[in-house]
Amino acid sequence: MTKRERVVVVCPGRGTYNQAEWGYLHRHHAHQDELLARFDAYRARHGLPSLRALDREIPYQMKLHSRGDHASALIYACAYCDALDIDLRRYEIVAVTGNSMGWYIALAVAQALSAQDGLHLVDTMGRLMQEALIGGQLVYPWVDEDWRPQPEVRQRLLGLLHEPGEGQVYLSIDLGGMLVFGGDEAGLKRLERALPQRERFPLRLYNHAAFHTPLQRPVRERAREALADLPLTAPRVPLIDGRGQVWTPYSTDPAALWDYTLGHQLVEPYDFTRAVTVAVEEFAPDRLVVLGPGNTLTGAVAQILIQRNWCGLQDKRGFQARQERDPVLLAMAWPEQRRRVAARLDHSPG
Repeated sequence: MTKRERVVVVCPGRGTYNQAEWGYLHRHHAHQDELLARFDAYRARHGLPSLRALDREIPYQMKLHSRGDHASALIYACAYCDALDIDLRRYEIVAVTGNSMGWYIALAVAQALSAQDGLHLVDTMGRLMQEALIGGQLVYPWVDEDWRPQPEVRQRLLGLLHEPGEGQVYLSIDLGGMLVFGGDEAGLKRLERALPQRERFPLRLYNHAAFHTPLQRPVRERAREALADLPLTAPRVPLIDGRGQVWTPYSTDPAALWDYTLGHQLVEPYDFTRAVTVAVEEFAPDRLVVLGPGNTLTGAVAQILIQRNWCGLQDKRGFQARQERDPVLLAMAWPEQRRRVAARLDHSPG
């Protein structure tokens, strides 16, 4: 029997289901009809449109599909079904991590939650965030055009957070070669004025709240009440959280996992860079698999690999050359790479 390749699975966060991804569930996961029917029954009980309707029958509208109470569940369903499609005869999943909302997906992929309880977590958090919609986010890069680190730029960007002025602004996500800031409107406007214009940056993220900042404390309190009985268990495979901490099958305290998920994770910065760094340095995978929908997270993962000089990667051109020769990063949203990962062909009807 051929030895299986070791892979780390990376789960996507908000902003990965856009117009180009409309129809993703139908194209790739029509064979998961029973699972999606259960998801849609849950949505119906909460007075929300079904995921299959949002993905196929209702034409994509940014204002509708990017809402927290729709986007979160759509991304969860796409990513979770992608994880089910990984060919386990060829690949051994040695660890699971994710970016921001991707942490909730990772909990289900690593089987610390059932598929249905994972949807409940994602749907509840998406609904609470949408109802509160506290603050916003903007993104700014600190690497150069070829994805080479510029630590002095990073230091200046972080220094802006400590300058006096109106409003509140914080580091929200350390995302590879980019920093995601979260704050209230006054704080974000102040930061925008201070940041040099660079192509499309600074970039405000539509329909995003100030995730992973102290501004989310009211949401945290509501979430802890609404999800008090969330049945978290020890994962079946190691989980890496937004601090780089590893939760193993043999040492995880479910109460501590609940407290992190509905505590620190909501109001403190999410260090995706650290999570991926721990994944490659502690678990030595042969490749990383990024679940769909969308491929926006692949650039951030690649930038982290470059920062760590993993497999000798030093810049964007070197990464692209390696991907053409023998890819270390497999994105399931890319058809040619999906064919390498999935255990089956897509069976969408019609």
